[in-house]
Order: sequence, then C-alpha cells, then structure tokens
Amino acid sequence: MTPPWGLYVHVPWCRIRCPYCAFHVDPDRGDLPAYRFVDRVLADVAALRVDYEGTPHTVYLGGGTPSRLPAPALARLLDGLVAPETVEVTCEANPEDVDEAWLEAAVGAGVTRVSLGVQTLDPTDARHLGRAHTPAHAQRAAALVADAVPTWSADLMFALPDQELADLERDLEALLELGPPHVSLYGLTLEEGTPFARAAAAGRLATPEDETWRAMYAHLVDRLGAAGLVRYEVSNFARPGHEAVHNAGYWALRPYLGVGPSAHGLTPDGRRATMVSDTAAWLAADRPPVTWEHPQGDEAAADALVAGLRGSAGVDLDLLARTTGHRPRPEAVARLVAGGLLEVVDGRTRLAAEGFFVADAVTGALVQALAPVAPARSTR
Repeated sequence: MTPPWGLYVHVPWCRIRCPYCAFHVDPDRGDLPAYRFVDRVLADVAALRVDYEGTPHTVYLGGGTPSRLPAPALARLLDGLVAPETVEVTCEANPEDVDEAWLEAAVGAGVTRVSLGVQTLDPTDARHLGRAHTPAHAQRAAALVADAVPTWSADLMFALPDQELADLERDLEALLELGPPHVSLYGLTLEEGTPFARAAAAGRLATPEDETWRAMYAHLVDRLGAAGLVRYEVSNFARPGHEAVHNAGYWALRPYLGVGPSAHGLTPDGRRATMVSDTAAWLAADRPPVTWEHPQGDEAAADALVAGLRGSAGVDLDLLARTTGHRPRPEAVARLVAGGLLEVVDGRTRLAAEGFFVADAVTGALVQALAPVAPARSTR
C-alpha cells in the first residue's frame, strides 16, 4: 500500500525575478494564462497519479508566487486536487498580495496553511532583494492570515549584503512581533547565473564572512528557541503542532507527486521525476513532459542521507543498509560523533548541535563514506 503522499504544484509566475533567485520563474506581465495552467496541472495529475494509491495527504502550492493566481483559478485548481482526507493545504503568498478577498477565496478553496514570503522587514534590504512589500504590508498580511487559517509560516533571509548582527536582530524582532507559529530561515547563497552572483564576482556585492554567517545562524537558533519556536529541521522552526506536514514528508523520503514546470516528484517505488523547466513547453505538451531516473544502491542511500539528516529525527543507518545495501563506513560515523558533529539517539544517527552549522559538509562526508554492506554469513 502507498504510504501517505504529498502533491506539489509549481506556479511559475512572479511579479519580478528577485536578483538572488535561481528557481524557475517567469515575470507576471498581467496576462498569465491562469486557466490553461490549471487545466494542464489537473491533466498531469490525472496521468501521473496512477503510481499513487488513494488521495494526497498534503497539497503544497509553491513557486514562483501562487498568490498571483486569480481567486477563481485558485479555487478551480484546488477543487480538482484536495480530497476530504487531505490534512494540510499550503499556499505560498507574498505579503502585498494578501487581502481579505484573496484570503476568503483561498480558505474557501481549501487552504489551511499560508507561507508568507516576508524575507525581510527592513525597507532598504527589501528593495535590494527586489521585494515589493513594506513592513506595513507584512504586518497587515500576518494579522489577516493569523485570523484566517489554523497555522502559517513566515520566511526570513539572513547573511544579506552588508548585513551585520545588529541589523539581523532588528529584523528578527520585527518578524517575531508578527507572531508566526512557524519560521523558515534562508541564508543568502549566491546561486550561479543570478544577478547577485554576477555582482559578487565583479566585486560589487559584499556578503558576510563565514564566521559572521555562523554567528547569525547561532543567534537565530537561540532567539527563535527562546520565543518557543523549536528547530525541527536545519532551516525550519515551529511551535509544537505547527510543523509543516508536507515538507516533513520530503525529509522522510515519503513519495510525492510534482507537477508544473521544473517540479520534481518521487514515486512510491523510488523513481524520481523531473518536469521540463520551460513554462511554454510545459503548457504546450500533450502529456506530462517528465524525465525519469531510478536511483539504486549508493545513489539511493545518498538521497536518503541528504534528505534525512536535514530533519531532527535523523537517519536509521540499519534500515538504510537493509533497503539500499549501503551504509557509511562505521569509522567515518565514529569520527563525526567523536568530533561532536553527529549523535546517535534511539538507534538513529542525527546532527548534533554543532553539526547543524556544517550540515552540508557532514552529509557530504557520510555520502563519501558509503560502502556496500557485506552479506551476512550463514550460521549453518
């Protein structure tokens, strides 16, 4: 039987492309083909869900900016996706898009969780990042959302150009005043091909040094924890009961169906799907324009480590060995435990407190240490 599975829809349109963004997005010039998009999504879901039993446990509209969809199109989309058994329906939204009419339509269509793309409440940083909202937009949107849905989240970026720890503290204080029960952190990374990356390469953009980045992350962890928001994944913090059910499925390697240009998916039998990253080509296709791969052995084990070590539950290495035939060499695990970067609790290997600062490096070391499991010797 298929385990609980999620459904992800990539809505590719944004007001503009932010200078740090490397996701697949298209500018919304006021003529976005909303209903063609909805029909294409529903057709792809119908074609691909043969690999999944039952109805989606969670639905997540990401992007891009799903709140750019007109309310009638959003309602039509969710009417074709959400089932009575669906426990969580998340829609990403930018603060400037959120008003009473949009929220009423979203909640009426089935949205139970809103993820607000706040990023920063500093007006200067907001302009530098290409954000359209003001602090007043964010405050109003947060108040409306808090009254309309059972739970919601706010994004916060850090390690911004020329940002210092005192600047971050002011931004964090302003965010916490909004009262989010869930916060997602995003340390600015210079993604290849983005305007920010080109500016940095040309010496026109200064980002914090590694030590400052570390100090900022540590400060955020401490302050969010003091505010009752517990870290349950490298970048995600929530009050008890407000964790993102859909996103937790990714870290547990539960199956999910992904539709929309550039969307990814994972079938119950372990195949990975990737949609074409071209909105026009995706809209024009007469069948899901998807490519497939089926990781096996050490590739499947690497996938499990990369996903599982992000969450606070970690990875059961014995289960990893049984399901993939591979596990990290014991001496590599022991070195990371001795170095205070990993810990083993109740049979699961997870990041220790210091390991969260260098999560990618720790995961990379374990992936490099993967080796086939020797077959058990017969006792007969």
